[in-house]
Amino acid sequence: MPAPPARFRGSRRDRDPTGEEVAVEAWPYLDEAVLRPSRSRKVCLTCHWFRHHAGANCIPLLTCQLHQGLLAQGEHLTRRCQGWTEDMTRQRGWCPEVA
Repeated sequence: MPAPPARFRGSRRDRDPTGEEVAVEAWPYLDEAVLRPSRSRKVCLTCHWFRHHAGANCIPLLTCQLHQGLLAQGEHLTRRCQGWTEDMTRQRGWCPEVA
């Protein structure tokens, strides 16, 4: 069985801008000042910066790598920030996990 794509691996550590490792669980939740409602496909789920991480007891943590913050369950489907960018696999038109 092939390894899961990098964006869905269960890594619970990431690096801050200075290069230090930080536990994803320690990141703050993003609020309305960052996330705005969206009624298009431009939501966090389709953003290049969106990631899933396996949290404690395998509860998924939804994260934004751009803002280094957590997303509340469900907000990844209805909100986005000003930094939304097209996912690189969609930009290039190639998605290895589908093959």
